Amino acid sequence: MDDALYFTDQHLAVREMVRSFAREEVAPIAATFDARGEFPWATVKRMAELGLLGVPWPEQLGGAGLDLLSYITVIHELAKVDASHAITISAHTTLGTSPIVNFGTQAQRERYVPLLAAGRVLGGFGLTEPTAGSDAAGTRTTAVRRGNCYVLNGSKIFITHGGVGEIFVVTAVTDPGAGPRGISSFIVTKPTVDLERARSVGIGHDDSLPAMAGFRAGKKEDKLGWRASDTRELLFEDVEVPAENMLGAEGSGFTNFMRTLDYGRIGLAALALGLAEGAFEQALRYGAVRRQFGQPIAQFQGVQFQLSDMATEIEAGKHLLFHAAWLAQHGKSVTQAAAMAKLFCSELAMRATIKAVQIHGGYGYTKDYPVERMMRDAKICEIGEGTSEIQRLVIARQLLKDLLD
Repeated sequence: MDDALYFTDQHLAVREMVRSFAREEVAPIAATFDARGEFPWATVKRMAELGLLGVPWPEQLGGAGLDLLSYITVIHELAKVDASHAITISAHTTLGTSPIVNFGTQAQRERYVPLLAAGRVLGGFGLTEPTAGSDAAGTRTTAVRRGNCYVLNGSKIFITHGGVGEIFVVTAVTDPGAGPRGISSFIVTKPTVDLERARSVGIGHDDSLPAMAGFRAGKKEDKLGWRASDTRELLFEDVEVPAENMLGAEGSGFTNFMRTLDYGRIGLAALALGLAEGAFEQALRYGAVRRQFGQPIAQFQGVQFQLSDMATEIEAGKHLLFHAAWLAQHGKSVTQAAAMAKLFCSELAMRATIKAVQIHGGYGYTKDYPVERMMRDAKICEIGEGTSEIQRLVIARQLLKDLLD
C-alpha cells in the first residue's frame, strides 16, 4: 500500500515510534506473560508514558491530541508483535473512554477522561451478558431509580479489564417495556483487583474514584488467546450509582453503544490485520532460512503460493481498514465499512496465522516460535465486538437499506 494515500509524516513518525517500542520492549516479554496469563503492568505503564492510552483525545483532556488514523496505526503495529498489548489499548480507548468523550457531559469528560487518557487508571465497556451476546438488546441488568441514584443489579461477562480496570461504562435496563429504547448507560467505578501491583508500578489506581458498594469483578477467564489481557465478569449487587453518572439521555444507551461498536470494529480490524501481518513476516523470514532438500523452503512453489496469498490479502485488508478509518475521521457513516473491515481482517487473521504455522511445520506447533501464539490470538477476532455472522448481517442490512426503505 502506498503510504501517501492515508498517512502524513506525523502518522509515519507515530508508526516508527510504536514499531520500535513493540519490537524492543514488548516482543521479548510477550511469550512469558502469555504463558502466565498475567497482565503486563510494566509495559502498560510504558504505553501510558508514551501517550498510547490517550492517542485520539484532546490535550486539554490529557490526551495526545492525535487523530484516528494515528490511533489505528498504534493498534496495528502493536498487534504485529502481541495482540494482548494491542487489545489493552483498543478496549481502553475505544470501548472504555470514547463513550464518555462522545456522549458524556462536560463535567463527566473533565472528571474521568484525564485519568483514562493519561493511563492513570484503565477503563472498560460492559455490554455482553450471559444471555445477551450477539443479541445485545437482550440486556437483563437493571437500573431502578431511587431518589438521586439508580440501583444496578445484574452481571456482565467477557469484559476486558474487568479486574484491573477502575472506570467502566455499562448498560442497564431502565424501562423494561421499551425494548432497546429502555436501555440506558452509566459510568461506574471500583478499585482494581491488583491494587498492590498497581501501586508498585505507579498506574492503575486513583484514590479519588469512589468504590461503589456492590460493584466488583468476578471470575477471571482462562482463555485460549489474548492471555495477557485481563478478562472477567462484572457483578452488580444493589449498586447505588449517582444519577449524574448516567451517560447520555435515559434510553439512549443501546443506540450509543452500537455507535461505539462501529468504531470499535475498526480498532479490532486493525488488531486482526496486525496479527496477520506479524504472522506473515514470521513465515517469510522462516521460509528464507529453513532449508529442506538442499534449499530454503521459500524456493518451493507450495510455500511461495501461501506467502503470495497472505501478502495479497494483507494488502486488501489494509485498504479496507484505512478506508474505514478515513471515513470515521471525516465524520462519515462507517457502519458498513467498519463491518467489512472487521469481517475481512478477522477472518484473514485466522487464515494467515494457520498458513504461518503450516510453513513453520512442526516447529510452528511449539511455543518456540510466536506463530503458535498468534494463531491462538487470532480466533477471538472472529467473535469479539460482533461475530463474523453479525458482521454479515450488518453489511447485508446496509446493502438493502435503501431498497427496503
